Amino acid sequence: MIDAIADQSPSDLKEELGDLLFQILFLVRMAEESGEFALEDVIADVTEKMIRRHPHVFSDAKVSSIDDIKCNWDKIKQVVERKPLTSGLLGRLPRALPALMSAQQYTKRAAELGFDWPDMESELGKVEEEIREFRNAASSSRPEGIREEIGDLLFSIVNLSRFAGVDAEEALHSATNKFCKRFRRTEEKAAEAGYTSLPSSLRQLDDLWEATKAEEAQGEETKNP
Repeated sequence: MIDAIADQSPSDLKEELGDLLFQILFLVRMAEESGEFALEDVIADVTEKMIRRHPHVFSDAKVSSIDDIKCNWDKIKQVVERKPLTSGLLGRLPRALPALMSAQQYTKRAAELGFDWPDMESELGKVEEEIREFRNAASSSRPEGIREEIGDLLFSIVNLSRFAGVDAEEALHSATNKFCKRFRRTEEKAAEAGYTSLPSSLRQLDDLWEATKAEEAQGEETKNP
């Protein structure tokens, strides 16, 4: 479904929403057969929850900003629904959340509590520090240390993304898709050049890759003169 949204394809989105809806109905049917709950109960619960958590819409609560809405949301979860957000100040996110998204949410929460770098330049310095630490770990050939430093470096880059106002998860998805698209075009260029498979020479591969990038840049200039 997410891919269909990214591709801006209404027909694919319709199909994927159907698949998603089928899974929901399938799980509800299983619950009905075991006597746990029915579809009407699911709809009633989520409707009640949305009304309860949005008093600025459905009641007389006054808010002046998005931050006020988020603050009310957390208070309602804690006080009205008696759902402690966590045993600590950072809160707890779902374990199934993608790692980049989870890291960005935690750094955002820490920043809201005042634990943050003063500016992007300071965070860039932290990224450079983590790169140096990774180099040291790599030179020692300790797998545990290398993994730890890679994690620290990724975390710092996610925090840098937050400073830049960029969603790290979306940015990586975009970069991955761009890489795959370029690689496919590089394969096509290799075939056009008469290769029966990708050349084994790194120099030849790099030349084809750079030609693909130049082709993309020319296409962008044509679209945006």
